[in-house]
Amino acid sequence: MSEFHTGGCVCRAIRYRLTGQPARTTICHCTFCQRRTGTAFAEIVTFEESQVELEGEEPRMYEHRSDESGRWIRVHFCPHCGTHLFITAEARPGFLSMAGGTLDDSSWVQWGRHIWTRSSQHWLPIPDGPSRFDKAPTN
Repeated sequence: MSEFHTGGCVCRAIRYRLTGQPARTTICHCTFCQRRTGTAFAEIVTFEESQVELEGEEPRMYEHRSDESGRWIRVHFCPHCGTHLFITAEARPGFLSMAGGTLDDSSWVQWGRHIWTRSSQHWLPIPDGPSRFDKAPTN
């Protein structure tokens, strides 16, 4: 039997089920993620689209173009409560990057890397262990 995890928005209008292990786990310190989450960083758990089942309402979407790369990032959120559920990115077709805080239980997540650390908050220590990148890695 495959391992699965569940999550969803605050008002429960949108729920999801994730099957298997993520392709990547990332803590992002870019200023866009700081603004879209309203906090110091974003927790991003990336899965292949085929590993994600959405239930309930259809998410709304906002498209942002990076001022550095010019590529789009789409933020998918609940039309009722506004919870940011996941992002899709031009640079990663076929993947959904779930917001770690929307998981029902995130205790299983092992954070693999910190990106855009050049934008991290000065008061936030980044732990040893995970890989660190000043910007986004190119691979």
